[in-house]
Amino acid sequence: MAIYTKEEAKKILEKALSFSKADTCEINLTGSNSGNIRYARNSVSTSGYSSNQTLVVQSSYGKKSGTATIDEFDDASLEKVVRRAEELAKLSPENPEFMEPLGPQTYDESISFNEATSNVSPEYRAEVAKSSIDPAAAKDVTAAGYFNDSDSFSAMMNSKGLFAYNRSTNTDFTVTMRTNDGTGSGWVSRDFNDISKFDAAEASRVAIDKAVMSREAKAIEPGKYTVILEPAAASDLLQNMFRSFDARSADEGRSFMSAPDGANKLGQKIVDERVTIWTDPLHPDVPTATWNGEGQPLQKRMFIENGVVKNLAYSRFWADKKGLDPVPFPSNGIMAGGDASLEDLIKSTKKGILVTRLWYIRSVDPQTLLYTGLTRDGTFYIENGQIKYPVKNFRFNESPIIMLNNLETLGKQVRIDGNLIPYMKIRDFTFTSLSDAV
Repeated sequence: MAIYTKEEAKKILEKALSFSKADTCEINLTGSNSGNIRYARNSVSTSGYSSNQTLVVQSSYGKKSGTATIDEFDDASLEKVVRRAEELAKLSPENPEFMEPLGPQTYDESISFNEATSNVSPEYRAEVAKSSIDPAAAKDVTAAGYFNDSDSFSAMMNSKGLFAYNRSTNTDFTVTMRTNDGTGSGWVSRDFNDISKFDAAEASRVAIDKAVMSREAKAIEPGKYTVILEPAAASDLLQNMFRSFDARSADEGRSFMSAPDGANKLGQKIVDERVTIWTDPLHPDVPTATWNGEGQPLQKRMFIENGVVKNLAYSRFWADKKGLDPVPFPSNGIMAGGDASLEDLIKSTKKGILVTRLWYIRSVDPQTLLYTGLTRDGTFYIENGQIKYPVKNFRFNESPIIMLNNLETLGKQVRIDGNLIPYMKIRDFTFTSLSDAV
């Protein structure tokens, strides 16, 4: 039994905490049920189901901490794991950045759980594969995909009186379609908390169409082009930016948010005024838990508003050092979009490149957020509002900060990797060389 109710989890945590003799003790209990199906070469290769549960104890004496883990929850096992954590704590060196556990907190009620997703069956997973494989084979295309569904919970309790619980569901689907002549490739990804929003046939059709359209790609000169970035491509760059909203690295001069003399860019305009980015654990399209791993409440918070930096994330340690209130890292990233569809963006483009996705992204300069990488699985030349032909893949050198200053048009938002990212038309996107990879 991997999923415990709030009451069941609380009972286990209370029992484990009752064995603690340390100055402070924090205990996390997690569990998940997860099913999956994988296929390649138009044939199912594996399917599986896993059920896991784990209890982690962190005991502390002053600034010395020890951690121990167990997956058995009878009284003897709970006492054993608490004793082990205490033994390790006494052997550990002091952590100069240790922060005592938080006291009781108030949390919003999460909306990250969906009953239908929790009840996904093996038959449903098989139908997902069938909805992908059959239409691929009919178009002389080979499919390789993966679908996973999960139902999980997290609970924590500490010796300061804090208790938190959350249950969530999620589905992830990705498929690559390759034409059987080896010259075309298409790809698509979908993820939802609510399984009713997922359409495997629709998603697979997108990837198949990309594969067929991308056969026999032509080489064109690299350089600066107007690009239409699909949300998956934009997200690959923006997620790196989201992870960089860290006050400490900015204050220490290690990030693009750093400013002279140990300052940061809070309050400064850094991108186009149409760019607004925030986090919201209660957004109906990308819901998350309403508390983080330290038990801090998570709420809606602006990070960039009309191009201006409104917040940076402050860890509890760094906030205490600076005499400020902590600001948790965002649990999701939401970027404001517009009304334009992909078709609208294509029609409005005189000359440009449509990019399905990016991959093999590597950092070049963390202080400017400059990245390099490659396009993949469907790159197309646009002329006079129409897709004219597929083009060979490019290597790019680009920064999401420069990209968001070269914004032409924002399109509709799409969920990708737990975030909401719009289609974007960007001018002067830098392609540095060609790649022969399909």
